[in-house]
Amino acid sequence: MNFIATKLEGCYCIEPKVFDDHRGYFMESFNEKTFHEKTGQTIHFVQDNQSFSSKGVLRGLHYQVGEHSQAKLIRVLSGEILDVAVDIRPNSKTYGQHVTIVLSAENQKQFFMPRGFAHGFLVLSETATIFYKCDNFYNKESEGGIIYNDVTLNIDWQFSETDLIISEKDAIQPTFEKSRKS
Repeated sequence: MNFIATKLEGCYCIEPKVFDDHRGYFMESFNEKTFHEKTGQTIHFVQDNQSFSSKGVLRGLHYQVGEHSQAKLIRVLSGEILDVAVDIRPNSKTYGQHVTIVLSAENQKQFFMPRGFAHGFLVLSETATIFYKCDNFYNKESEGGIIYNDVTLNIDWQFSETDLIISEKDAIQPTFEKSRKS
């Protein structure tokens, strides 16, 4: 696996080695030992999530706070997405900055973000199936969010706002400045 550090400390784009032939392909999508050797981080995933969405669906920006904060490893099983991580760690030198990565079933890239990040994605293909691992269990009372079109963050979602499909919940999230991040 190739681990590529992003500008956000602790976030990595992971390119697995894919072995393919006329029968199909094989790849190792996660190895705890390799992950620790390449990142210096110890991670133990406890929950897997999967979602299916249509083109233009934007989910996010979501996070959990406090002891229920989650690290995530995201990959796409079918289709293509624009994946976004926002650093919400108040003491981080990249606080308030974000990074975007195109993940697809074709490129097999994965995106890891440690605890302390808001996460969102936009479906670029007709449909997409997203799979992600979490190192902590979901806790409704600890969830937080940031409005997708926050002017401070200035995320380029690469779609016209009129073409976005956004849930009622995501459409009324607070701004970055007003969101609860501790």
